[in-house]
Amino acid sequence: MLEKLQNNRNALGLLFMLPAAVLLLLFLTYPLGLGTWLGFTDAKVGRSGEWVGLENYAFLVGDPITQLALFNTLFYTTVASALKFVLGLWLALLLNRNLRFKTFFRAVILLPYIVPTALSAIAFWWIYDAQFSIISWVLIKFGVIDKYIDFLGNPWNARMSTIFANVWRGVPFVAITLLAGLQTISPSFYEASAIDGATPWQQFRHVTLPLLTPIIAVVMTFSVLFTFTDFQLIYVITRGGPLNSTHLMATLSYQRAISGGALGEGAAISIAMVPFLLSAILFSYFGLQRRAWQQGGSDKT
Repeated sequence: MLEKLQNNRNALGLLFMLPAAVLLLLFLTYPLGLGTWLGFTDAKVGRSGEWVGLENYAFLVGDPITQLALFNTLFYTTVASALKFVLGLWLALLLNRNLRFKTFFRAVILLPYIVPTALSAIAFWWIYDAQFSIISWVLIKFGVIDKYIDFLGNPWNARMSTIFANVWRGVPFVAITLLAGLQTISPSFYEASAIDGATPWQQFRHVTLPLLTPIIAVVMTFSVLFTFTDFQLIYVITRGGPLNSTHLMATLSYQRAISGGALGEGAAISIAMVPFLLSAILFSYFGLQRRAWQQGGSDKT
């Protein structure tokens, strides 16, 4: 029996996947199922609540704070993800060149990503402080401004400040992943295109970008998911203020469920995020289906 199991690749694969499947079942499936159930109840902290159907979701549709949180989340995710992609791709192309000390720079660029998120958020909270901001101090010393900038007291300033903090933390992940993808591209493609008279831009447009597209799709899917569900940066820096202008769906869900005690309403906000996350995953999946990027694959039409 043991010998047959060892020779059966499918059975061995399932056996090796079993521990991970158990962990996923315990730590992902159960919380998701419980959250879905709570979203259809009027549960509060201290009592289980009763079934109310779609009442929580109907309330959220007309709730102006939830609408604002949805706008903030979409704006935050779109702008931050776009900036992380542009800066990450630029850094990846730069680090892929034959630069001096490039190994050192590759290690340094990872520092923002490996620093705990809470510590990064506290650092930015001090950087953006209304009285002790180092940014405002430098700008005043150079005569650019004449008073301290209210980074976190103005709604749009706060939105852009939190986006900058997220970009600073997320760029290394995008850059290093794209750099790994760049190093899988054979130099012979560039040599052949150079012989044909291609300019650097044409090489990037017709060689680098098409071959890097699958990696871009994967890394940006993860980037969008991580950004859309961001919690720590917002909670530490602004806690959703001022005037709910930086509340994301995740922070609003926490505020309603934990701080406010309305578990059903908070769970409904969390479950409402799922369609957006699934849309991002499906967009990436079907995008990859159009290009069979695995070895030996062929493009699909």
